[in-house]
Amino acid sequence: MPTGGTPGSANRADPGSADLDRTELELTGRIRSASNATFLARIGDTVVVYKPIAGERPLWDFPDGHLAHRERAAYLVSEAFGWNVVPRTWLRDGPRGAGMVQLWQEPDPAQAAIDLVASDEVPATGWRQVLEGEDQEGRSVCLIHEDSASLRRMAVFDIVVNNADRKGDHVLALPDGHRFGVDHGLTFHVDDKLRTVLWGWIGESLTDSEREAISDLRGQLAGSLGASLAGLITAPELSQLGLRCDRLLSESEFPAPFPGQSAVPWPLF
Repeated sequence: MPTGGTPGSANRADPGSADLDRTELELTGRIRSASNATFLARIGDTVVVYKPIAGERPLWDFPDGHLAHRERAAYLVSEAFGWNVVPRTWLRDGPRGAGMVQLWQEPDPAQAAIDLVASDEVPATGWRQVLEGEDQEGRSVCLIHEDSASLRRMAVFDIVVNNADRKGDHVLALPDGHRFGVDHGLTFHVDDKLRTVLWGWIGESLTDSEREAISDLRGQLAGSLGASLAGLITAPELSQLGLRCDRLLSESEFPAPFPGQSAVPWPLF
């Protein structure tokens, strides 16, 4: 199972006695697989991931603001949904300057929410096939993901925040069956940029509970949620967030990739 990416911890878990905003953040290691400067750290006895803004690489298609702010905004949307998709994420100072901090979560290496398997080994039930291709040795393989309520909610979340980078190892499979999504720096763009490995429900109708959650989120954008997001993303991005909610409610089904769109991230994991 792929277990890379930026880990997070349960949002509602007690992080310990340390004041997470004011207690010293101590670096304990660096996550080398990350494309931007990403550190493992501790705040008291709480293990966190720390991404300083100073370590972000400029991106031509995300020129506005900071990736750290987008990660915080994604967490706020996750909380507004009430689905616990994103681990607790906040902004604070650290030894490399201001940045994003996220509670660490250790995934279960015995579980795989996303997988790449031989085409003749795709499970008959419990999984959704996303695409089929060939590996480096010319063997037929399939990208699959589990057919679970937790991943389905994550897919809805990704549509709403316009996630341009839902790689397989950005999904953390927890021992209790919960799935966390991490690495949300490439979100909220004004253009349609949804790139994800979670395309398994294309054309299927949203459930009543999914529609209710999207509608409730849309309403919150006119209040405190919208005010909080306004300090993290641009006004046009905030407007498009609302329009994506409206479009999803109007169509009431999981969308297909837009014509000409790069539908999956690369690499896939």
